[in-house]
Amino acid sequence: MSRNPESASVATACLTPTQRAAQEPFLFVLRELAQTYQAFSSYDEDHIRQLGLTLPQYDVLATLGNTSGMMMSQLAEKTLVTKGTLTGIVDRLEKKGLVQRIVPPDNRRCFIVKLTPAGEQLFEAVFPEHTAYLKQRFDRLDASTLQEIRRSLQQLREIFT
Repeated sequence: MSRNPESASVATACLTPTQRAAQEPFLFVLRELAQTYQAFSSYDEDHIRQLGLTLPQYDVLATLGNTSGMMMSQLAEKTLVTKGTLTGIVDRLEKKGLVQRIVPPDNRRCFIVKLTPAGEQLFEAVFPEHTAYLKQRFDRLDASTLQEIRRSLQQLREIFT
């Protein structure tokens, strides 16, 4: 049985503005995006906690890994951590002996955050382990699907920047 387009538009016209807004197709995308992020975040964070780190600590270690260090402003741009929270995370990682702050001789107003040898050792242990943990799930998708998801997410991000 086909539906009459005129009756559908009449039914839509009878809705309140709030009811019409609730039927916007992009809202279903937002809900799926939020639920997907929550599911991923839970899966991701559970493993990172098993490694003895918090999600923000792991983010900082993974960002500093394989680098010669970064200024705090660079680190804030590259991590998922807000600038206000980053100082506390770096403080805690410094107390654990995993990072150090280095004041460059040419600019005494800033400092570089760098992994210590213990931080490098931890990074070398946990980064491949966590990557393999995530790979188990992402391997369920073929390369073309991953590329399609990536393109869609980039396109979505670009409409907000």
